[in-house]
Amino acid sequence: MSRLPSEGGPTGADWARDVDRITRECLDAWDLRVTGEPMTGWTAVVHPVVRRGSERDPLVLKVGWPHVESAQEHLALRAWDGRGSVRLVAADPSRGALLLERLDASRDLETVDIEEACATIGGLYRELHVAAPPSIRTLTAYLDPYLTKLRQRTDVPRRVTSRVTGLARDLLAEPGPRVLLHTDLHFQNVLAAERAPWLSIDPKPLAGHPGYELHPLLRNRFDELGTGAAMRWSVRHRLEVTCDAAGLDEEVGRLWCIVRCGVEILWAAVDGDEVELSKNLTLLKALED
Repeated sequence: MSRLPSEGGPTGADWARDVDRITRECLDAWDLRVTGEPMTGWTAVVHPVVRRGSERDPLVLKVGWPHVESAQEHLALRAWDGRGSVRLVAADPSRGALLLERLDASRDLETVDIEEACATIGGLYRELHVAAPPSIRTLTAYLDPYLTKLRQRTDVPRRVTSRVTGLARDLLAEPGPRVLLHTDLHFQNVLAAERAPWLSIDPKPLAGHPGYELHPLLRNRFDELGTGAAMRWSVRHRLEVTCDAAGLDEEVGRLWCIVRCGVEILWAAVDGDEVELSKNLTLLKALED
């Protein structure tokens, strides 16, 4: 966390210094008792808790670093109201804190057969892709600055820049439903639950075309895709299975994956991350006809 700059709130280092105090404040405000060891993700600490006097109602307290991608998480969870997602019990956006139902953190889709995992996520899309609340940031507003920065890069192949920016322009101009997107629904962001077999967690919500959702299913469990012709087949097969389960147009989803590869290539170029740069250039090639 210490390397992360401020995104309108504390730096990562400042947040890491204060997170224990913030957690104590939330425990007091919501009258909670911690019942086990904390868990950590990339930018949050999650404590298993119960409300005092409600010992049989297991919850978790999630305290996250306030940043752009997490700012509207509570709005998305409230809109879904537990349909396809973890249920939101309470939120304190000023502290970056969420009180959530407790899921089974020991069981995700990371080791589930890939066809079953993709079909499961496709089924979750059907529940999650509801009409987006008007306050949710749009996909167009999110992508515009990245597309501008991509055009300015001289260390990204010109053919990639032209393909991605032109395709994004065309896709964003097409009319269609503006649905609520999770945008980070990969295999580790789906957990087992009691009231449903699987539920999603950790959305980074946007409002836009559902095809933008698919890229994380290709970026993750990457080594299982194989190489060469096998990779092309595996990439297309994941899209086919997921889109069939979700009721999405596979061809449009493929094009959106190319756009999102471009965004990932930009981030990798800015960070000097050769591994991610190579991964997404390889994916982009496999996605092209």
